Amino acid sequence: MKHAVNPPGLASIDAITAALAEVGYISTRQISTALYLAHHLRKPVLIEGPAGVGKTDLAVSVAKALGFALLRLQCYEGLDDSKALYEWKYGKQLLYTQILKEKIGHLVDASDSLQGAFGKLAGFQDLFFSRDFLEPRPLLQAMEQPGGSVLLIDEVDKSEESFEALLLEVLADYQVTIPEIGTIRAQVPPLVVLTSNNTRELGDALKRRCLHLHIGFPNAGLERRVLRARVPDIAELLLGQLVSFVQSLREENIRKAPSIAESVDWARTLLLLHAQVLDESLVRDTLNVLLKRESDIQEMQGRLAALTQAALAEPNAAQPIGAY
Repeated sequence: MKHAVNPPGLASIDAITAALAEVGYISTRQISTALYLAHHLRKPVLIEGPAGVGKTDLAVSVAKALGFALLRLQCYEGLDDSKALYEWKYGKQLLYTQILKEKIGHLVDASDSLQGAFGKLAGFQDLFFSRDFLEPRPLLQAMEQPGGSVLLIDEVDKSEESFEALLLEVLADYQVTIPEIGTIRAQVPPLVVLTSNNTRELGDALKRRCLHLHIGFPNAGLERRVLRARVPDIAELLLGQLVSFVQSLREENIRKAPSIAESVDWARTLLLLHAQVLDESLVRDTLNVLLKRESDIQEMQGRLAALTQAALAEPNAAQPIGAY
């Protein structure tokens, strides 16, 4: 196994923060530290938190910032090794079987015994399960990247517990075992990022092999920095009002609080509608961008006027975007 690739963007915690900022991802000290440790300790990082807070985007941004290949495995119920690790090219095997059938007479005629004929046929059978007939999937592809890679195992909590067992060998030793071929070890250990929305509790064995990182809803200062990076054309006054409104909305009694992803979408919506400041009518017309459940939208109808007025009165729009 080769040594891990060490680009300048992974040289220090501050270097990671700067590299991510260059591709539009506003990192925190906690996030950058977790990535630094994950790379240098060769341990996967398990990122948990609500949907939409930037877990997947972090992995995508890391790959972009470091110039690594991104291999993404989207998890779901019923996911197995044929979709995660590899599968055989059955069409190609069938084609070669037809060719062998046409040539089998010549092969067998050259043998003066039944045992010799079987020996030749057995050799072709082994050929059909060689590397030439193997179709690698994300886990195996990540093992074979000579220039380093980011392996994103997205929403691992949606997979079944049996899939966790499949991951253990990969995450422990950065290798996969194919019965017909043997063990394939990573050329360069990938930077592995697992994400979870906590729809089920993950097993202790999997968690033990990972560094843990929780990304929650951002505070006002961080949210402003993220929105400024993602929607640079938004006016400072409107940005402050938007952040104040969203921060207050998250404190309301609703089932699904808006995440940073919804905040970015709402900022782009307001920009598209040429809004200069918030007003109740505008908020009411675009509330479905922030809230994705009709019950939450109905719950907030009586509170929109007060929340909008509070956002308009918030003086944070005149303040510089500070530390977080």
